[in-house]
Order: sequence, then C-alpha cells, then structure tokens
Amino acid sequence: MFSIEHEFDATVVTLVDEGSSHLTEDIAITAFAECVTLEQLDPRTDHVQKITLSIQQLQDLRAALDLPEGVYRLARKHEA
Repeated sequence: MFSIEHEFDATVVTLVDEGSSHLTEDIAITAFAECVTLEQLDPRTDHVQKITLSIQQLQDLRAALDLPEGVYRLARKHEA
C-alpha cells in the first residue's frame, strides 16, 4: 500500500510494508525539484535514517533497475 501527497514544494510518497511477517517500517520518499529524500525509522535506534539522492542519481537508479549486472554511465543530453 502507498499514499501520495502533494505539498507546497514537494511530493511525498509513503510506502507501507503489507506482509504477513518481517514487516519493515514505512518509507517516506519526498521529491523536490533538485533532489529526492528517502526516510525510514530505524526501530533499533529509534532514529529516522535519511538518504538524499540527486536527480542524476535517481535517473541512474531508474535505469539500473532494467539493466543486467555491470558498470554503466548514462549519456546525458548535454553530452555529445
């Protein structure tokens, strides 16, 4: 299950783990114009862990999900 909320400066997607066992904490993904953050509560430390991806890193991740094992560099539009 997931939810989508549009805020003033970002879109927030929350992913809820719906399984029968080994459930993990919700993940909040916040998309800003310049970056995307992922946040998840670490129940062992009771602190929220945060990862920030640049838009380029997010594009690389998107491409990586559809590629076989290997090392890649995506050609950007401004690159010849």
